[in-house]
Amino acid sequence: MFNLRCNNRGISLVEVSIATFLTTIAVLAILTLQPSAWKAASRSDYLGRASGILYKELAINEAIMMNCCNTTPAGGTRSVYASGLTAQAAGDATFTVQTTVAAVAGTSNAWRISVRVSWANHPGITDSIVVTRQNGFFFGCTSC
Repeated sequence: MFNLRCNNRGISLVEVSIATFLTTIAVLAILTLQPSAWKAASRSDYLGRASGILYKELAINEAIMMNCCNTTPAGGTRSVYASGLTAQAAGDATFTVQTTVAAVAGTSNAWRISVRVSWANHPGITDSIVVTRQNGFFFGCTSC
């Protein structure tokens, strides 16, 4: 028969010290990533809110332009709050919305609507759409 010996001495103090040291290094490495994670989360929150404001502004201006009974919007710059309220609430983020409406060269019935949404210390995001007036969308007047 084989005679097996078991080593029942357990874990030594040196092994416990090494395991504690390695665990501490791993936790500290994870903690150094925390500020960049907060910054990325903040930026993605602002980008998400700004894209919602951007596409809402494009949709509103497109609806106005498609109705031939409306005059061409002038565009301009205004402040929009993340809460959607007309006045800034406590802790509310402020976005600057700049809208530009210009006739497309070579056409008589098409306009390019460009919208830029920016916020503090960021150039912002921008998008544009080409809109034409369509007879099926008129209301508020007798004819176009």
